[in-house]
Amino acid sequence: MIALIDYGAGNLTSVRKALTALGADFTIPTSAEMCSQAAGLIVPGVGHFAATAALEGEWLQAIKAAVEDGVPLLGICLGMQWLFEGSDEAPDVQGLGVIRGRITKLRNDPARRLKIPHVGWNALQFRTNPSTALETAPRLLSGLPSGAQVYFTHSYAAPVTDECIAATEHANTFSSVVERDNIFGVQFHPEKSGDAGLQILRNFLQACGC
Repeated sequence: MIALIDYGAGNLTSVRKALTALGADFTIPTSAEMCSQAAGLIVPGVGHFAATAALEGEWLQAIKAAVEDGVPLLGICLGMQWLFEGSDEAPDVQGLGVIRGRITKLRNDPARRLKIPHVGWNALQFRTNPSTALETAPRLLSGLPSGAQVYFTHSYAAPVTDECIAATEHANTFSSVVERDNIFGVQFHPEKSGDAGLQILRNFLQACGC
């Protein structure tokens, strides 16, 4: 059973539809204690990083404990940003901190007519050098080619760290997919990214043994 974490940061309908289309069993836990019973955790979200403050306290501790016990965790969009230590968008709100680094705002580039927020389809450029944080081949991108197109909508993004297995460029280059052991994150919305997005969700479900 996959636990889909609802902390009031956006509509979960599209994620639920995607999981249903893939035949996944999932639940929306009503208490933090339920996280330890899940085969995998998904933390989605849209909007301002301040919304993740709802996860501080018992939810943060329960999710971190589940991850330490080996439960796979997938962060989507704002949920991926929450995997890091914090964000300039809400400096007083802490992230989960399972990946080192801080979220910063994308740079505006009027000369290239690139607008912020970054909204629309863009490419995933797989990193040519394997991440030193991975002991095996990346699992989340299995079955996809470098350059696959996915759907983004965001103004802030994560730095390129050892956990980055795919990067995307929009004015500056940022981590669009991260993976380390049982920790996964995507800056885009796989549930709105057609076949490529469904493949990524399918890969996560396989990592969960579902």
